[in-house]
Amino acid sequence: MFEQSQIQEFKEAFGCIDQDRDGVIKKQDLKETYGQLGKLNVKDEELDEMLAEGKGPINFTVFLTLFGEKLNGTDPEDTILAAFKLFDPNGTGFVNKDEFRRLLMNQADKFTAEEVDQAFALAPIDPTGNIDYKSLCYIITHGDEKEES
Repeated sequence: MFEQSQIQEFKEAFGCIDQDRDGVIKKQDLKETYGQLGKLNVKDEELDEMLAEGKGPINFTVFLTLFGEKLNGTDPEDTILAAFKLFDPNGTGFVNKDEFRRLLMNQADKFTAEEVDQAFALAPIDPTGNIDYKSLCYIITHGDEKEES
């Protein structure tokens, strides 16, 4: 997702925000960081909203993931899953590859055949031609293990 130099820059930024150096960004860390930047009247609700984006403690890995989503424009995994579920009325966890190809090429932002082939190259497709969209959502939001090794 990021080059090593970018990760180092994010690590430095994380260190600046993690005021108490405990490895987790908390509300007090954010307050102190804003204070150092001259903004002293940040509302608790604003800080709570920021922290809620992490869906739990914000350690460096979560911090990096949040920035990756923001910078790459990737929707959160639950949003992508909800979109796929529209094409899976029986809740099987699968969508038919050929039907999905047809939809991608004929609806809304029409994909080209080449774009569909690129998308399907990473998609987990079973022998009957069905896409495991839960696994595909994970690949979209977290990367493909095969690709990284």
